[in-house]
Amino acid sequence: MERWQGKVAIVTGASAGIGLAIAKALLKNGMIVIGLSRRLTKMQEEMSGVYGYDKFYARSCNVTDENEVNENFKWIGQNFKTVHILVNNAGLFKTGTIEGISTDDLQVIMNTNVMGVLYCTRAAMKLMRKNDNEGHIVNINSNAGRKVPALNIPMNIYAATKHAVTALQESLVKEIKGDKIRVTNISPGLVNTDIFEVANLGANWAKNSSFKILDPEDVAASVIHAISAPLHVQIWEIILKPLGQLH
Repeated sequence: MERWQGKVAIVTGASAGIGLAIAKALLKNGMIVIGLSRRLTKMQEEMSGVYGYDKFYARSCNVTDENEVNENFKWIGQNFKTVHILVNNAGLFKTGTIEGISTDDLQVIMNTNVMGVLYCTRAAMKLMRKNDNEGHIVNINSNAGRKVPALNIPMNIYAATKHAVTALQESLVKEIKGDKIRVTNISPGLVNTDIFEVANLGANWAKNSSFKILDPEDVAASVIHAISAPLHVQIWEIILKPLGQLH
C-alpha cells in the first residue's frame, strides 16, 4: 500500500456499514479519503476521532443525482486535482415482490445501484485520465450479482441491479484495456450492516441466520487486497461468503 499513501480515494455511502469500514481502512493506510453520503452528519460523527481523521473530507451527495455527483467531483478536482481510487459502495435494497413493489421504490433502487455507479465512475475516470495517473475503481457488488440468492424474501430487482454492475465491470475492463485504470468487483454474501433494517427486515434479520455472517471489515480487507496488487495484475472479482453460506 506504500504507493497509495497520500493519494486520493473516494468512498460512496461512507456513513455506515461497509462504506464506513472501507473509509477507515483507507485512512489507516495513509490515504486522503473523501466520503460521499446523503447522511452527512452521521458520516462526520462516525469518522470523528478515527485514525487519520484530519485527512477525511465528508461531502453530502446523493449518487442518484447526476448534478450532485458532478458538483462533488468538480470540487474534488479543484481541491485535489485528481482521484486515484473510487469505491462505489452506495447501494439500496428494499423487500417486495416485482408485482407489489411501488414504481418509485423500483426506480430508487435502480438509480442507486446502477446509475449511481455509472455517474461516479464516469466522473472519476475523467479526472484519472486528465491527470494520467494510476487509478482503481472498486465496485461493492454482491453474491446476487452472479446468481439470484435462494432467500425466502422477495428481492424484486435487487439481484438484477447487481447483475448489471457485474456486466458494467466487465465492459469497463475491455474498454480501458492497456490503460493505468483497473476495475474490480468485490462481491460479498451476507454482511452485518443496516441494509436489512432499511429493507424493513429488522436489524437482527441477518444475525438470525444459521451461520456467522461477514463483518464490514471483512469486505474492507478485500478492497485493500485488490488495490494493493501491482499495476500489471487485474483482479476482476473477489467473491466472499461467510463460512457455511451455500446459497
